[in-house]
Amino acid sequence: MRVIAGRARSLRLKTPEGLDTRPTTDRIKETLFNMLQPYLQGAVFIDLFSGSGGIGIEALSRGAERAYFVELHKDAIACILDNLKFTRFTENATVLKQDALVAICGIHEKEADVIFMDPPYGQEYEKRVLERLRDMPYVTENTLIVVEALLETDFSYAESLGYVITKEKCYKTNKHVFLKKYY
Repeated sequence: MRVIAGRARSLRLKTPEGLDTRPTTDRIKETLFNMLQPYLQGAVFIDLFSGSGGIGIEALSRGAERAYFVELHKDAIACILDNLKFTRFTENATVLKQDALVAICGIHEKEADVIFMDPPYGQEYEKRVLERLRDMPYVTENTLIVVEALLETDFSYAESLGYVITKEKCYKTNKHVFLKKYY
């Protein structure tokens, strides 16, 4: 896994051993960031269920000012810290070794520009996180939320939580769902 573009372009990142994390492939990451690029310059980026930190590091490399990395597993945290040091983004990062539902309550920003989450598939974490994010003051009508999920994951509940799906990008086995709060 490598950084695709920006200040840390082509640098190889560590990934945790085992199958507890699913690093986003370079091709999917490139497609995702082509869509996210307009939101990144000077952005506050939140990477929930960070794994190796590759998504948040890509955001920093492409111009985000600050990134939060939220991860619970110690091996993944070690990878994130190593990758941040290697890419020289430590000063722009906050690493939270917490459950995502707890961590999002401890983020104190005026506004988050992009929130990305890639939770474990098939456990409805995305729904619980969206419920909690709805009440966070840093999630505004300008905040873009992106969820990586299995293709068959149902997001029909999103409107009842106060979100509108603005885009859905499907791949072979998974998809990215783009949401915004509506007022």
